[in-house]
Amino acid sequence: MTPDVILVRPLPDYTLVAQFATGEWRRFDMRSYLHYPAFAALQDPALFQRAHVEHGAVTWTDEIDLSPDTLYLRGESVPGAEA
Repeated sequence: MTPDVILVRPLPDYTLVAQFATGEWRRFDMRSYLHYPAFAALQDPALFQRAHVEHGAVTWTDEIDLSPDTLYLRGESVPGAEA
């Protein structure tokens, strides 16, 4: 089972850096997802910067979220990352 996200930092280049309940950090590039209708609104930098954690997932609005599975399995490890 994939651990929950406990902290997320959205970066200006449409990248997320997330910490998981295990203490691991992963970097995830959202740019390839922004052309999908479900994520298209995140092309607005102000909206993208509102990323936060709800119930272990990264969320922007009631309709836009990203599962911890996607972040964990497709993200790259960031050794030694700090909040």
